[in-house]
Amino acid sequence: MTAAGKYWRIALGVAVIAALIIVPMNFNRYGLYILSQWTVMTIAAMGLNLTLGYAGQVSLAQGAFVGIGAYAAAIMTTQGMPLIVALGVAIVLCFAIGWILGYPALRVQHHYLAFVTLAFSTLAFLVFRNEDWLTKGIYGISNIPRPNVLGFATNRPLPFYYFCLGSLGIVSLAMWWLIRSPWGRAFVALRENPVRALSLGIDTRRYTLMAFAIGSALGGVAGTLYAPLTQYIDPVPFNLSLSLDLLMMVIVGGSGFFFGPFLGAMIAVLLPEWLRFTQGYYLMLYAVAVMLLLIYSPTGILGILDRYLTERRTKAASALRAVAKSRLETAP
Repeated sequence: MTAAGKYWRIALGVAVIAALIIVPMNFNRYGLYILSQWTVMTIAAMGLNLTLGYAGQVSLAQGAFVGIGAYAAAIMTTQGMPLIVALGVAIVLCFAIGWILGYPALRVQHHYLAFVTLAFSTLAFLVFRNEDWLTKGIYGISNIPRPNVLGFATNRPLPFYYFCLGSLGIVSLAMWWLIRSPWGRAFVALRENPVRALSLGIDTRRYTLMAFAIGSALGGVAGTLYAPLTQYIDPVPFNLSLSLDLLMMVIVGGSGFFFGPFLGAMIAVLLPEWLRFTQGYYLMLYAVAVMLLLIYSPTGILGILDRYLTERRTKAASALRAVAKSRLETAP
C-alpha cells in the first residue's frame, strides 16, 4: 500500500467515526434505537465472522448465544447487579458453552456441523421459553435498567447509543489485534487447509475450539447490550431466525473480511428502514437486492471491492513488468 493510500484510509476511517458520533445527535428516538441495534448486531456478527469467516466452522447457534447474554444481563440487572458483572458472567458462560459446542467440529464438518449447532439453538430457545423459574417463559423480563457509565446515566437514547458505539469500538480493536496476531493467522490456516495447517505444527484441535469459544463470547457481549437496549426480552427474538440473520450479515458483508460484519449488519438492520418509503414492497425489494448481490458476488460486498483491487494490482504489476522488459530489450 502506498503512503497516499494509507492516508486516505485513515482519513476515511476518521470521517466515518466522526459521522457516527455527530450525525445521530439530530436523530429521533427511533432512529437512535435502530443505530444502537446496528452496533449490537455488528458485535454478534463479528463473533460469527471469526468462527465462520476466519476459522471456516459453520455455526447456526450465534443467535442462541446472544440470547444467553441477554438473559444473563436481564436476570442480573433486574436483581440490582451492575451490567459489568452480568457482562463478565455472559462472557464466561458463552465462552465455556462455545468451547463445548466446538467439540463436534473436531469430528464433523460443513452441513453436518450446521445441524449440530442448529440443535443447540433449538435447545436454547426451548430453555428460554419453558424454564419459567429462570426466564419467566413467554411473559419475558421487563423493566431492564440501563447502566451508569463512569457516573453518567444512559437512560436516554443518545447516551445509550454512545455506550453501544463505544462498546463496538472496544470489541473492534480487540478483534483487529486478534486477527493480526499468530492466533488469527492460525485461524486462517485452519480455514484454508486443516491438513496442511496440522503439518505445519498448528494445533488444529485447540484453534477450532478457540474459534467457537471466542465467537460465542462475542455473541454474549452483544446480548448484554441487547437487553438494556430493548429493556424487555422474551424468547421470540432468539429463535433460529436470529442465527440465520447473523449468518446472512456475515455472508452479505463479506465472510473473512474484517469490515464484513459492519456492512452486513448495515444491510440487514438499516436497509429495510431505508426502503420503508415503498410501503408494503420494502421486504420484497430487500430480499431481491440480497439475492442479486449474492448471485453477482458470492463473497459479499467486500468481495466485489477485493476483486476490483486485485485486478487493479495485477494490471499495475503487468504494466511494470512490460516496462522493465522493454528497458532490458533496448539496453545496449
